[in-house]
Amino acid sequence: MSHSNLLDSTPDELVTLVEGWGEPGYRGRQLASWVYAKGVRDFSVMSNLPRSLRERLAAEAVVAPPEVAERLPSRDGSTKLVLRLADGRRIHAVVMPDEDRLTVCVSCQVGCGFGCTFCLTGTMGLVRNLTVGEIVGQVWVARAILPPGARLTHVVFMGMGEPLANYAATVKALRVLTHPAGFGFSPRRITVSTVGLVHGLTRLAREDLRVNLAVSLHAATDEVRSRLMPINRGGGLDDLLAACRRFPLTMRQRMTFEYALLDGVNDHPDDARRLVRRLQGLRSKVNLIPFNAWEGAAFRRPPTERILAFQRLLLEGGLTATVRWSKGEDVGAACGQLHSPERGEGGPPHGGGRSPRGAAAS
Repeated sequence: MSHSNLLDSTPDELVTLVEGWGEPGYRGRQLASWVYAKGVRDFSVMSNLPRSLRERLAAEAVVAPPEVAERLPSRDGSTKLVLRLADGRRIHAVVMPDEDRLTVCVSCQVGCGFGCTFCLTGTMGLVRNLTVGEIVGQVWVARAILPPGARLTHVVFMGMGEPLANYAATVKALRVLTHPAGFGFSPRRITVSTVGLVHGLTRLAREDLRVNLAVSLHAATDEVRSRLMPINRGGGLDDLLAACRRFPLTMRQRMTFEYALLDGVNDHPDDARRLVRRLQGLRSKVNLIPFNAWEGAAFRRPPTERILAFQRLLLEGGLTATVRWSKGEDVGAACGQLHSPERGEGGPPHGGGRSPRGAAAS
């Protein structure tokens, strides 16, 4: 008999589960506290649950996060986690310290199918979607390896894959992460990054999740964006930015636009001026991401003076713009560098297949 992974369930579903077994609902809330708040997977130590319930849980359920196959510490203090899934596939998560923040970057797919030409993950193609338990399990594992006293403060969906292409699992994972009886993260401490799936943005706008949104823009003209991101050929910047303008934001929120700076491709002063015009009137900020090199890439990082000049033009145009120097570059954990090339690590090579967006840690 297969055992259900409790990490696939919301706290409310755990209440329903135990009530179906004839237990009072508060036992489900106690179970959720053990699994999510305390990070316990051994039912026998859940001391406030009756023995009969613990025995049934042991017989029919598991708490099964991904296994840590490898930990790769970076010189900058971040740690790349290579995680093994139940089917032998591997994904990456990255834990990134930054002053008073400790962020975990999670994946939502094994590979991805969106063909962003500047992203190493793209060479994998899409292997499969992750389950809810495999997504929230990355947070569960990241928290478990922290030293005493350390606490995760933020979660970003910027790892392998496109969150809105794995829509149902992403939304349910967000509900587990933000539920007071789940991981208990404030929605404003969670960011979902997307290549800009207009239909997905429209659906997400109706979910009332109140999480932050980051849109991978990377160009200010359709010609350049379509070369860099094949997804743009199906709609274009006008449609995407119209959907962004319709997306509901709380009073304190701003939408983030991610812009990977590529030498000689999208870093000209005219590109900056076009970007200012595109984003005029949108409550937003721009994260400029200097390209992170990988073997075989057709792009280079612009010189630092050009990066700063580009930022200066955005600031002079009235935009909020920061340069995001990626963490974990020395261990292949920076933006656009996540990749599991071998079978058993990410899946068989997908020669000629479509490749994913430039998502990764930052």
